[in-house]
Amino acid sequence: MKPVWIIDDDRSIRWVLEKALEREKIPFKSFSSVEEALAELKHSSPQIVISDIRMPGRSGLDLLHNLREHFPSLPVIIMTAYSDLESAVSSFQGGAFEYLPKPFDTDHAVDLVRRALEQSQRKNLPAEEYTIAPDILGQAPAMQEVFRAIGRLAHSQATVLITGESGTGKELVAHALHRHSPRAEQPFIAINTAAIPKDLLESELFGHERGAFTGAAATRRGRFEQAEGGTLFLDEIGDMPQELQTRLLRVLSDGNYYRVGGHQPIKANVRIIAATHQNLEDRVKLGLFREDLFHRLNVIRLRLPPLRERREDIPLLAKYFLQKSARELNAEAKTISDSALNYLAAQDIPGNVRQLENLCHWLTVMTPTQQIEIADLPQEWREAPASAVSGGDWLNALKQQVALALQRGDQNILDSLSQQFERTLISQALQHTGGRRIEAATLLGMGRNTLTRKIQELGLDEKHA
Repeated sequence: MKPVWIIDDDRSIRWVLEKALEREKIPFKSFSSVEEALAELKHSSPQIVISDIRMPGRSGLDLLHNLREHFPSLPVIIMTAYSDLESAVSSFQGGAFEYLPKPFDTDHAVDLVRRALEQSQRKNLPAEEYTIAPDILGQAPAMQEVFRAIGRLAHSQATVLITGESGTGKELVAHALHRHSPRAEQPFIAINTAAIPKDLLESELFGHERGAFTGAAATRRGRFEQAEGGTLFLDEIGDMPQELQTRLLRVLSDGNYYRVGGHQPIKANVRIIAATHQNLEDRVKLGLFREDLFHRLNVIRLRLPPLRERREDIPLLAKYFLQKSARELNAEAKTISDSALNYLAAQDIPGNVRQLENLCHWLTVMTPTQQIEIADLPQEWREAPASAVSGGDWLNALKQQVALALQRGDQNILDSLSQQFERTLISQALQHTGGRRIEAATLLGMGRNTLTRKIQELGLDEKHA
């Protein structure tokens, strides 16, 4: 078997991968730059390539494009520490076998290598350059899955249904799907079906003929015609009236539609991307949404996670939106303290990415100092309750409490929080055992005498005597 080529300017990354492959008895060869690897290609070729995407000199994407031209069936795994949509989509559009965000688990990396070894020959994909707005950012696993899906759908004509809470970025994803599709040079037309009055929505979608109704003084092209050859984004599709659901189903079924008052069928050449914050399965059960239309739209579904499911992305997004707001307002970009970032990461943020972006815009305008602290947040944010502490979220709640205590200038924070922590643990354990101290001490992993002493120190004697 030919060796696996590892290409990364970071020696430690090369070392980790080398040791992982060595354990699996998989031959390998390492390079510190794309130039070195391309020079070696003149003499030998690899079985698989694992390459970083951003390095001094030529990038991993340059290498990927070169390999696609000369070795179209060669599996290439692209690594990057830059967790944005551009990296993922560019990798997949260049024909990458897989996208591996750093830091990665070595077992996962080895698994990818094994899958690549089993990969059958694949067709060459055109490596095109795109200008991509990095508005969709995320290091969380859930967002990496979204990036992968967008990359894999780049050359697809399939109908896509995007679901997610309000403010999660559904229209941004629809734009990205269009921008990376073969229809990118054609129009992207968006319509919010919930924002247009019911009696006007049909005309908005399909257009109307002159004289079709009172006030129709001229023929009007609808959104379907405006999107000809491109993409039509139907936002809040769950609120579409029943009669229009029937007309939309007909278009999706036979590809034809009529203007209001028209008699000549018009052939629709558009890709449909729909989005909703509602549960369409529930609306189908309630008879509010046609089941056959649901199945037509639900060819490929992308779920966008709310911010509370990707808290690790909140600091990344906040810093990006502060930079973006500064550019838009022609103002100096603000920085934000770690304590303020930790505080934000502990919030549920019901309006999701849109609400966070609006907050950053407000902070850019209203914060009097260069660095943003918790005290600079709007009052409604400072009074926001901590997120529900289920699973690992209690750590975020703890971060919030520490940030608030530091902001207030509290003293002896460690002792105070440690006492609260121990009081909670002991109280819950004694409640669970019905006050049986030996059993509670065993569950907590401490001696009975230690438990008795702490009960006295923490003032729990009367309650658990």
